[in-house]
Amino acid sequence: MPETPLTLSPLQLAEAFRYATDWLGVFREQVNALNVYPVPDGDTGTNMHLTMQSVRRELDTCDQHSMPSVARAISYGALLGARGNSGVILSQLLKGFADSVRELRSVTAAQLVSALQAAQKAGYGAVMKPVEGTILSVARGLAEGAKGDSPQMVLENALIAGQAALDRTPEQLPVLKQAGVVDSGGQGYLYVVQGLLASLRGDQLPAAPEVTSYAQEHFEHEEFGYCTEFLMEQATLPIEKIRELVAPFGDSLLVVGAEGFVKGHIHTNEPDDLLATVGRHGRMLKTKVEDMAEQHTEILSQAGSVTRAEQELPKSGLVAVASGYGLVKLFRSLGARIVSGGQTANPSVQDIVDAARSVSASRVIILPNNKNVLMAAQKAAELLDGRAVVVPTRTLGQGVGAALAFSQDSEAEELAQTMQRAAGAVTTFEVTRASRSTALTTKDGRTLEIADGDVIGLQDDELTQTGGSPEDAVLEMLTHAYAGQEIITVFSGPNVTQEQQSELKTRLEAEFPMAETELHAGGPDLYDYLVTVE
Repeated sequence: MPETPLTLSPLQLAEAFRYATDWLGVFREQVNALNVYPVPDGDTGTNMHLTMQSVRRELDTCDQHSMPSVARAISYGALLGARGNSGVILSQLLKGFADSVRELRSVTAAQLVSALQAAQKAGYGAVMKPVEGTILSVARGLAEGAKGDSPQMVLENALIAGQAALDRTPEQLPVLKQAGVVDSGGQGYLYVVQGLLASLRGDQLPAAPEVTSYAQEHFEHEEFGYCTEFLMEQATLPIEKIRELVAPFGDSLLVVGAEGFVKGHIHTNEPDDLLATVGRHGRMLKTKVEDMAEQHTEILSQAGSVTRAEQELPKSGLVAVASGYGLVKLFRSLGARIVSGGQTANPSVQDIVDAARSVSASRVIILPNNKNVLMAAQKAAELLDGRAVVVPTRTLGQGVGAALAFSQDSEAEELAQTMQRAAGAVTTFEVTRASRSTALTTKDGRTLEIADGDVIGLQDDELTQTGGSPEDAVLEMLTHAYAGQEIITVFSGPNVTQEQQSELKTRLEAEFPMAETELHAGGPDLYDYLVTVE
């Protein structure tokens, strides 16, 4: 048992937040199973854990002996990784905490009390219409109970009051009482604080509890169908104005900011119009749109899998790594369980393992859909003890081709070969922006001079073109590579306007009249266009 510290150094604080991430991870699926509010946005545990994982990534690269550096890592990492309503509120709780300790050399017991109070204040301040019986009530309970002569004692007392606040949530929200559960976001935040305390005590991680039922079995759909999120920089409007701009599109609204970024979350029936409206007032970095009806169905299928007999299982299931809400929706429609990630946001081995284990099938096909995810997918398959087979798709376009050939009634080994052939029949073109200046020689011997921010085009993950507009890049690459294929499918990214989409479609139809051209919103973040030809 380590000696109880009277103050927390920057290094100790960083270690505590790392351990809190692992602690929450143990209980992630249990928190998911509790979720009923807002119905049916039922991945609270996953969203909060992803938010904490982003904090840990920032802590891993910061100066851990500097409190300002550690505080910035907590605040910036939380906002950057915030997912879902619960993750965004958690990011604001952590921002309040981090801002409170940012200028300290170390954190005393009294200063830790102040930090928990600042967290609670920031959480309430982030929500237009605070609702009691949620994570906010638990944050208040933790802050009001925080007291003691050491950081450990402060957290112990805070957790007693926080647990009492959590236990009261069914009396504050009828929807919780109806389902017979406590608030999922509040439970998740309590686990984060438990993890901080466990780090100070030197407690070992507990075993993950078995989940046998999901609260969402009691509920149907809500009024708004799409959980929509965005991360933006270089905003030309203050956060309050962006919040007013977004508010008419739906409910469960959160628009917050930290470290120069703006993060938004809303439930809406008009995700495309919403993102186009917001995108006019800054540079969109990330977007996510989840069809909550499909998400609800996935959760209920997990609940059903608890009691489904082995002989009733389909022969094959499908897991796909994907980003961009249009592509995610397509993969889901083809029967895939989604692991969020891809270029610049590679999922962990554990993320892929967890997704595969949640699929109700005898064996699972895994589509990594990115060359940087391939090794993680292969490692995940090893950990699944022969239950998974990886089809080594290196682009999202190849992944779509493979998924189109998926059939749950086919044996996995034979099916994987069929899907591999289908993936090979798809050519993928991607248009994005250069992240640095460089010069390189293409496979056909051309030398490309590339400046930071230039439009660049890739064919099957090989850079082939630079310069011009994103639309010019698509046309130039297709002109060189088109060989009579029948279908051209275009997914546009979050920074592409409807006018640009229409212009590109017109140009493609004129240039390739024999092909059927389809254009969809919701391409990958940081890409102007992803185009498949088959």
